[in-house]
This record gives sequence, C-alpha cells and structure tokens, in this order.
Amino acid sequence: MADSLVIVESPAKAKTIGKYLGSKYIVKASMGHIRDLPKSQIGVEVDNDFNPKYITIRGKGSVLKELKDASKKVKQVFLAADPDREGEAIAWHLAHYLELDETDTCRVVFNEITKQAVKDAFKTPRKINMDLVNAQQARRILDRLVGYKISPLLWKKVKKGLSAGRVQSVCVKLVIDRENEIDAFIPEEYWSITAKMTQKGVPFEAKYISIGGQKRDLGNEQEMQAVLDALAGNQFTVAEVKEKERLRNPAPPFITSSLQQEAARKLGFRASKTMSVAQQLYEGVELGKEGTVGLITYMRTDSTRISPIAQEEAKEYITEKYGAPFWPELPRVYTKKNSNAQDAHEAIRPTSILRDPETMKPFLSRDQFRLYKLVWERFVSSQMSSAVLDTMTVDLSSGEVVFRANGSKVKFAGFMKVYVEGNDDGTEEEHKFLPPFAIGDEVTSDTIDPKQHFTQPPPRYSEARLVKTLEELGIGRPSTYAPTLETIQKRGYVAIEEKKFMPTELGELVIQLMEEFFPEILDAEFTAHMEDDLDHVEEGSQDWVKVLASFYESFEKRLEVAEEEMKEIEIQDEVSDEVCEKCGRHMVYKMGRFGKFLACSGFPDCRNTKPIVKDIGVTCPKCHEGKIIERRSKKGRIFYGCDTYPTCDYVSWDKPSGKPCPKCEAMLVEKKSRNGGRLQCPSCDYSEELPDEDQEQA
Repeated sequence: MADSLVIVESPAKAKTIGKYLGSKYIVKASMGHIRDLPKSQIGVEVDNDFNPKYITIRGKGSVLKELKDASKKVKQVFLAADPDREGEAIAWHLAHYLELDETDTCRVVFNEITKQAVKDAFKTPRKINMDLVNAQQARRILDRLVGYKISPLLWKKVKKGLSAGRVQSVCVKLVIDRENEIDAFIPEEYWSITAKMTQKGVPFEAKYISIGGQKRDLGNEQEMQAVLDALAGNQFTVAEVKEKERLRNPAPPFITSSLQQEAARKLGFRASKTMSVAQQLYEGVELGKEGTVGLITYMRTDSTRISPIAQEEAKEYITEKYGAPFWPELPRVYTKKNSNAQDAHEAIRPTSILRDPETMKPFLSRDQFRLYKLVWERFVSSQMSSAVLDTMTVDLSSGEVVFRANGSKVKFAGFMKVYVEGNDDGTEEEHKFLPPFAIGDEVTSDTIDPKQHFTQPPPRYSEARLVKTLEELGIGRPSTYAPTLETIQKRGYVAIEEKKFMPTELGELVIQLMEEFFPEILDAEFTAHMEDDLDHVEEGSQDWVKVLASFYESFEKRLEVAEEEMKEIEIQDEVSDEVCEKCGRHMVYKMGRFGKFLACSGFPDCRNTKPIVKDIGVTCPKCHEGKIIERRSKKGRIFYGCDTYPTCDYVSWDKPSGKPCPKCEAMLVEKKSRNGGRLQCPSCDYSEELPDEDQEQA
C-alpha cells in the first residue's frame, strides 16, 4: 500500500512524477484550481477586510471526492503544484479542502521535472508560503473588484455583456494610443543617394553622408540635386579607412516575455500557443526507453539566473562540441533588466543540454520540436564566448561630397555559431565584405542612384512588441501576458489585422469612458505600482489587506461619481448595402477577433453572418472568368480564392500578383518575408524582386 499521496495540477505532470517516485506514492491531478470566487456575485466582503468567499468550481466534485478518498488511505499528503503564486494558492486551497494542518511540511516544489530534481524536492518539503498565497489572493480580489464593479456600469450605460479589466484596460489603451499616433503622423520627405562600385572585382555600395565637410540631410529633390551637381563625375578617391575589432555578446537565456517575443518573431507563435507548448515540454515528454522526462525548466519566470550545475554541464558540452575558445574566460552572469524581477526561479533552459534538439526530434510534435530547439539554442549560445567581428569603414570623396561604405566580416563566430537573436523588424544584421583599400585609391562608380523616401509612422503593435512594452512598463507579470492578450481580443476591444493589433470602435468607446471616470485604472505607472505592491506582499514586507484598502478607498469614490455622471450611450451598428439572403433584412458591420464581418440586423431572430470579401483586382488564373477575392479562414488567416467558388476551386495562401511568369506563364504570387518579399512562380523556380512600392509596404 502506498504511504503518500502527491497532488499536482495536470495528468501529464502526474504521469511524469509518478514514474520517478515509485509505488510508495500515489500521484493524482487536481486539474488546476479547485476553488474560486463565484461567478454569480462579487464574492468579496469589502467591509470585512476583503474576505473572499470561495466556492468549489463547478464540475470539480468528482475530482475532489477522489482526492479526499485517496488522502484518507495514506499517512501523508504532498502538494506539488507549480512553483509560483498560482501554484501556492492551488496548494493552499487543496490543504483547506483536505483539512490538512497548514503548519505541516506538505508543500513540495521543483523548478524542473527531472528524476533528480523531483527526488531532491521530496527530501526537503516545506510549509505552505502564505505570503505567496496572499499575493495571489490580492491580485485575484483586485481584478474581481475592478471587473465586477465597473462592468455593471458599462452594461447599464453602454451595452450588455461589456466588461473592464485592470491590466487588460491598460493594454487596450496602449493599442489605442499607438493608433492615434499613426493617425496623427505626418510623413516627411527625405532622399538618399547610393553609389554602386566595384573594387578589385568585389562589388559594394557607398551612401552619401556629407557635403562641404558638413553632414547634411537631404529633405527634398533640390537638396539632392545640389549633391549630384557637386560630384566630380563618377570618380571617387579613398579619403579615410578605419578598421577595428568589435565584440558582439550573446542574448541572455529566456525569461517568459523574451520567449514569447522570440517565438513570435522566429516561429510565428501567438503568446498563448508559446505558453501551451512550453507547458507540455515542462510537464514531460515520453522519450522511449528513458521514459517521461520534463525537457525544459519552469516557463513562468523573469529571472535570467542559471544554476551552477547547468552552467558546468554547458561548459563541458560547449568545449567538447565546439572547442575551448567557444567558452568564455569567466562564466556568464546576466543581470536583471527589471529591478522588480522575481528571482525565485531560474531562466528557461533545457533540463539537460545533452538532450540536443535533433536527438529529441523523433519524440516531439512539430511545434514542440521548434520551441524546444529555440530554448536549447538560446541557452547554449547564452553561455558561449562573444563573437568577434572585423569592421571596416571607408570614406570616399568626389569633389566636396563624401560617401561612406561599411563592411564587416566574422573573425570568430563565438555564440553566433549556434544562435542569433531576432528583432521586431525581422531584419538580420548583414555582414557585407569590403575589398582592401588604401588612402588615395581611385574608384569609379558604376551607378549613382538617388531615391525619394518618406518617414513612416510608428508600427502597430505585434504580440511580441506589445509583450515587450508591457514588460518595460512593469505591467503584469510572466503569467499574465498571454491571457491578457487573449482576453482583449475575446471581448472585441481589439482586432488582429496582418498579425498586428488595432482597436475596435467598442474598445475605443470603453477606454474613453474609463479615461473619464477611472483614470488610475488606465495609468501605466499606477498599474505598475500595484504590481510592485503585490511583489512586496509576496516578499512578506507588505500586508495584502492594506494594499487592497489603499486601492479601494479612491476607487469607491470614482464608482459613485461614475454612477451619477456617466451618460447612457447607444451603440449604432453601421448598416451595409448587403441584404441578408435568409430573411431579407439589411446586414450590419460587426467587429470580431479577426476584424470586421457582416451580420444580420435581425439578430437574435436571424443569426446569419458572412465575411466581408475584398476584390484584389486580379482575374482568376484557373478559370479566367472569376475575380480573386481576399477571404479569412476560421482561424483568421487571410487566403485568396475565386469568387465563383464552388464552380472554380482556385485557392492560394499567397497573394496572386496578376503578373505571368516569363518562364512558364503561371501567375506569380507574392511571397512576403521578414526582409521584404519577392514574386515567386508556384509552378517553376522563377522569382523576382517585388516592385519598389510593394517592397516599402512589405
């Protein structure tokens, strides 16, 4: 008979841990939280020190009965939920339900689910940490107060079903503020001049930088023409050559936010998908004879700390695989960018560097493999030597005009042999090789190419950029980024267009009302300060009831004013020319998670909806009769098809260009990439660059 019961959150985690602990332990899953605040009421006694009224979550009855029965048959119960505030709260609720003594050492935590880590954790169980529990309770109650006090107001004054959230509202405001910046942006003209040259058989480019000894921007065509007029033909003389060595350091190992950003840039993952796949890798994957093993450490962390054991394993692996020069003289220590970062966990890393991605590939799904490879490469590279680049800057003069050419080459790859961090623009640092130069060398330009440009507005937020901004502002914590972004879409406050967030009319209306009546909720500094207070509760240096009381004092006054002064607003749907084919009423424009769509104005009697089709001005290459229209898949992804469907079944994920391939006459399609895009033939190997105006938009 088993001596102990171990309770974790998920069946996958239970399966992995059960294999490590053996027959003396029964391992069962609580399936996440077992108790929560009720949905039908606020569930918080504000006048009684914010006492929460927890109830059993609907549908958990059978799970709880099974856990209670099992707990009566064993000598000891261990609570092994995840090692964070949420996990501590789950353990506390379980202890309460199972009537365990809170002073017992029943709590077991591990940062990775490997045999050694799990066995070590069971040697040192501890009491439930009430500071962690109270930090989680305070956040839950805070969010409940905001949501359940403001939402009924919005229902009454604006529209049934609306809701407001503490962190979500700040997030929506960021999206709206960015949209306002874009709308207010006035493009400014500027020009560039590029000289294409060849020296000793090596082609290179030099760009205009100064005239008459002064760096002067070219704001219009006249200024550009003045530079061309001042050139001494196409003859240039090398005026200055600078060569130096530059060190490039690796990026630190992943924390939650940087993992979400990099998975978005390199894998195209949404934040919620990244966390879901990371959870699978953390909880355990079946590795054939080796059994079930957790492949990465805990994925909700904002610490870049690495354990000495993992660092030593990295040293052995790197020196053996790549050679001694690839290990730095001193092991790398990364400092926290954010002074509020919690250091309870390590950074996200592989549980063993020896499990390289290619060896793991047969045991992983495609998404698991891609994310594991990202984590593994990032960790390995973060421990390696800096890269050494030889850089060269050459100034070439023609008359009183100076052009500059920059080149670099990798002298020692260091960490770049394994991995290079992406960026939000999707561009990669190019290493352009320059031929050797000496001062006084004469060079003739092949072409001199002036180009007109216009400054671009700031880009809309992608998920990666928005997560980065939330982190920089100190809003939310690792566990909140993904659910926050999901929530603002589900509520219809933002929509996603071409993987970028844009506000909806509903979102703008709600934030407008929030700005007028609850400005603190939308104030990024105020929200960040609240996060700090919650961290202080976790550290045991602040009382959670006092934190809530301090917030509620001014919040309650705001509520009273809003109740009196907020005017009722009727949202009018924009009526379209389309007529519902089911009931004959006019259809109206609605905003959904993936942008606008058409819905019958007779809702709820008629629930007919249809997408808004966009004609891209190209004739179908298959039937040569229909028009190509832009459509959306059920998951919101844009694709292109013939408007005569189902008569013609032409479909393409890539946008047809209307231009025939010069080799085989099939229609070329636009292939967008992070560095721009090309026109590609779907039938043969022909491709060409996108025309300039498309390149600018790509």
